[in-house]
Amino acid sequence: MSFREVADRVWVARHEWFDVNVTLVGGADGLLVVDTHASDRAARAVVDDVRRLGHGEVVAVVNTHEHFDHTFGNGAFRRAYGPIPIHAHEVAAAATLEAGARAQQEYAADPDDPHREEVLGTEIVPADHTFSSARALDLGDRLVELVHPGRGHTAGDLVVRVPDADVLLAGDLVEESAPPSYGPDSHPMEWPLSLDLVLSLTTADSVVVPGHGAVVDRGFVEEQRGLIGVVAETVRDLAGRGVPLERALADAEWPWPREHLVHAVRRGYEHLPRAQRRLPLV
Repeated sequence: MSFREVADRVWVARHEWFDVNVTLVGGADGLLVVDTHASDRAARAVVDDVRRLGHGEVVAVVNTHEHFDHTFGNGAFRRAYGPIPIHAHEVAAAATLEAGARAQQEYAADPDDPHREEVLGTEIVPADHTFSSARALDLGDRLVELVHPGRGHTAGDLVVRVPDADVLLAGDLVEESAPPSYGPDSHPMEWPLSLDLVLSLTTADSVVVPGHGAVVDRGFVEEQRGLIGVVAETVRDLAGRGVPLERALADAEWPWPREHLVHAVRRGYEHLPRAQRRLPLV
């Protein structure tokens, strides 16, 4: 769970809980933290790891989207480093409180979850520095780019590009350790095009840090984009042929197990224009 350097002054810590990644980007002015883990308690341990690393003070935080496993450590970093800016896409920042409350409700309903109390005891701190399409952060001797490539895993996804190190932090637009997470707030029909923009920000030698799992390369992202595209086009085909939503999962072949795609199919049917949907077949 400790940080390891994956490129020049870019360190990644892969944590067992959710297999989530927390990333540090170093510059002359200090450290940028990208995603802050899933609870105040977990983030305090991350802060300890940052200090043990010994490469400077944290000067800013970035949330790649609003889900609690990427934002619930915001408060811990603020207490450790003062009123540092927390950056996110404007949609993600606006959705953080609601998304966090929803997660806490789910944990409250499960008294057997070992992380229940730490999730319920976390104060939700949303980002206070937002943007709509792109923003550059100056770390002194390097610029870091925040880019909203479009909707996919959520409506407010962003990726972080470190151009001089050829590193891209992809958030949950890319996942290595499990199939892509299609949740009830995902945008499966737009996700492939968002990944096309993500790929345009990489080179053949890029290091890509997914939201969850091991560090990957451009080839992995290309493959995952292709499979996410298959999901979108399969949904489009089913709806276009009039297959009812309740039969869609069973009536097609999918690149991942069907239980991972329930929301992908439902959201896909919802988001398709009426002209691309036929009346259900009898």
